Amino acid sequence: MDFLGILQILDSSLRLATPLLLACLAGLFSERAGIFDIGLEGKMLASAFMSAAVASFTGDVWLGLMAGILASLLLALIHGVASITFRGNQLISGVAINFLASGLTVVIGEAWFALGGRTPQLSGGARFQEITLPFANAARDVPIVGPIYANLLSGHSILVYVALLLVPLSWWVLFRTRFGLRLRAVGENPAAVDTAGVSVVGLRYAAVMICGVLCGIAGAYLATALSAGFVKEMSAGRGFIALAALIFAKWRPWYALGATLLFGLLEALGNRFQSLDLFGIPIPTQFMQALPYILTVVILAGFVGKAIPPRAGGEPYVKER
Repeated sequence: MDFLGILQILDSSLRLATPLLLACLAGLFSERAGIFDIGLEGKMLASAFMSAAVASFTGDVWLGLMAGILASLLLALIHGVASITFRGNQLISGVAINFLASGLTVVIGEAWFALGGRTPQLSGGARFQEITLPFANAARDVPIVGPIYANLLSGHSILVYVALLLVPLSWWVLFRTRFGLRLRAVGENPAAVDTAGVSVVGLRYAAVMICGVLCGIAGAYLATALSAGFVKEMSAGRGFIALAALIFAKWRPWYALGATLLFGLLEALGNRFQSLDLFGIPIPTQFMQALPYILTVVILAGFVGKAIPPRAGGEPYVKER
């Protein structure tokens, strides 16, 4: 494989890693505040459907993005009410959100478009277009650096660059601001935060809403940038892969970027090499396509070292009288 072929695989990896990165950062904020959220999949799916539906009706992808974020925020609010206000089981609430989104997207999609749960194909202003960075074409002939800039860094939709910028922004918010310090403290020792006069409920709701916004962007990216419309179950387990990446990253933003790029690379390799011979042994296509999910199982089985979650994670906070 030549240098340009490698760049094409890395370019595909970046595109495929973007929804994982956004969902991983969403789970990062939520779990750092002590709210486990396995409903990332459902929020992404709801956002993907609503963003594609509104973009199809209006022809405006930005309205679609806003609609997708609102759909995700609604499910995030349901999760927050169930797990924070009513102190319900956070895992059960997340599972319920996944089932709710999986069923509603198909039912509403069939009612609106009568296409078996799909939306019409999006085109033109109803999709996010690729952006050519400044001087990308001029730099193409520069050895090594030019092709990397022109073929790998340039030519993505705006949501890819937003996702990459959110990594340092998330790190700064969590580790360099008062809000981030309190958010992390809520996930470790909510009683101490409450004693200091800071609202535990308010901080946890803020984290859940941030999670909803990021999942909304991830879902909208799936339907209006990576694809050209919504299809049934198009999130394809990405929410669960994002959770595995979050554990792999040990709940840190920069590690999350590396973990999701690894998952994206495996998916890109599976798409690129449909048939592969390794030392004369043919590798089945199904194995290549299953690589990201195999890695998910390996990570969740605990083969990546000890990953310690926030101590108060998954536990509803009961204010002492």
